Amino acid sequence: MAALKNKELNVLEEEKDNTVAEEIDTESCDTTCNAGNTKEPQAIVVSTSDASLSSEKPVGQAPEGQPVTPEEPKMTKGRIAVIITALCLATFLAALDMTIITTALPTISKTFRTSEADYTWIGSAYLLAAAASTPIWGKVSDIFGRKPILLTANVVFLIGSLLCAVSINIRMLIGGRAVQGVGGGGLLALVNISISDLFSIRSRGIYYSIIGMVWALAGAVGPVVGGIMTQYVTWRWCFYINLPIDGIAFVIIFFFFEVHTPKTPLIAGLKAIDWLGSLTIVGSTVMFLLGLEYGGISFPWSSATVLCLIIFGIFTFALFLLIQWKLAYYPIMPLWLFARRSTIAAYGTTFAHGFLYTSGSYFLPLYFQVVLGATPLQSGIYLFPFIISVSVVSALIGIFIKKTGLCLPPIWIGMATIVLAHGLYIDLPPHMSWVRVIIYQLIAGLGIGPNFQAPLIALQSHLRPGDIATATATFGFVRNMANSISVLLGGVVFQNRMRANIRTLSSILSPETIKALEGGSAGGSTDFVRALPDRERIPILNAYNQSLKVMWIFYTSVAAIGFFVSLLIGRQKLNKEHEITKTGLDVQERERQERLRRDREKQSRKGTTDLEG
Repeated sequence: MAALKNKELNVLEEEKDNTVAEEIDTESCDTTCNAGNTKEPQAIVVSTSDASLSSEKPVGQAPEGQPVTPEEPKMTKGRIAVIITALCLATFLAALDMTIITTALPTISKTFRTSEADYTWIGSAYLLAAAASTPIWGKVSDIFGRKPILLTANVVFLIGSLLCAVSINIRMLIGGRAVQGVGGGGLLALVNISISDLFSIRSRGIYYSIIGMVWALAGAVGPVVGGIMTQYVTWRWCFYINLPIDGIAFVIIFFFFEVHTPKTPLIAGLKAIDWLGSLTIVGSTVMFLLGLEYGGISFPWSSATVLCLIIFGIFTFALFLLIQWKLAYYPIMPLWLFARRSTIAAYGTTFAHGFLYTSGSYFLPLYFQVVLGATPLQSGIYLFPFIISVSVVSALIGIFIKKTGLCLPPIWIGMATIVLAHGLYIDLPPHMSWVRVIIYQLIAGLGIGPNFQAPLIALQSHLRPGDIATATATFGFVRNMANSISVLLGGVVFQNRMRANIRTLSSILSPETIKALEGGSAGGSTDFVRALPDRERIPILNAYNQSLKVMWIFYTSVAAIGFFVSLLIGRQKLNKEHEITKTGLDVQERERQERLRRDREKQSRKGTTDLEG
């Protein structure tokens, strides 16, 4: 009887598998992505066994009560170290290029005799391109595989760096920075995605912490490296330096990075890319950020240029969301990522963290240079307490998550500490106080350090394996947007308060001084202020410090909101088991069909409930 029962179960299971296969084949023939490739996708299977049933199941769909345990190729510690080194090099360069040119900008401006608008674009082109392109890389790597797309991002970054290094005019330099940004955005997204492919969610913490530590280090030492290159060699070496280092990363990834790589036909893969979604997300991001950047500096906030850029940017983003909801077969930012409270809260925490990390990295050097009179190189050195604190805490939190399987306590404690740190920044005096400068930065690092990796792990713990890449790319997009918006909004708060403070000093300042400081360039007037006589300089420095205090109050408010948002992230067990990640167009189609099936079942259950009611 038992043998007969097993036989009947096997027959039923085979009939069910055949029905699903026919359904996938029928529905996929209507999709544009499979034009030219009508061959039925081959199932990815692992053998499982049960006392009453022997069958083959797709990866990720194990029998009830059994974990998925596919055979995973073991990596030696040496291979892991080599791969992580390459990923760290790529991350370091992509993050370094966000800040390395800050101290080189005056020299570059003299070389090409740039206008104020061109001066701004040298820095903005990289940030805009990185933010706009990040979401696209995740889905493209789902279709073509991680390794070839990671190598492609490396090549794009190298080409952009070379264009910048050999630039013969400002237009070529800005174009090179944009190409760099596209590659840099890909590197930052794909490094995190690759780590999720290689390690279990419990083990990722320590590797994400290393990446976070490298990110913080690169962002902080960027101005120092840029200053040294500009002063002792040439500003072009701010870009030449990328070529040998990223070249080493490319070679290591090519020979040592072994993950599943599908043989997706080029034409079929290109057809499967969400081109309409890609176009609208890039367009909306660029328009919105340009509107914020131009507002109050290049154009008044009430000008048609600024208003149109911001409004059309928001409208285009709404169009992008509609495309992701209704039109895209393989969306680059699927809306189901935002269907749970915990994932929304994780993204919100990430935004707040990126927003606040950038505030310290960008505006503390302004305080050091303008109020305390430090040189650009000195201001970079003054940031070392923050760098050391972030690096040490980030590494320790990674170990903590791996040992305990807990990622929420570091998030909550970190966000609360960030609130405290930014509240303390309000107390920074208009004169050098080493005790406050060092201690306040150490406290800020204690809060910033844990949240480079912990929110990403919390996010991934609430998702299906097939959604990890797009969710991680979206995570990078949110963080890049936060970085860009933070500088712009913080600058607006600072500039508006500075303008009001300068007006109160009109009786003791010359008309030329008022004109120089009342526009949109107060933050860049350090040399001008330093050259003023004491009767004008000292009141102006106090005005700067008061304006920075108002700005720190703004950031403290954002930190408090971020803390309360982080409390909404739900608990989820971090498993030690790791499922091998499969990529390719056939996998994407199978996941799409599975999602459609679940949606139909949900609608069917809802209809049944309504009828019973």
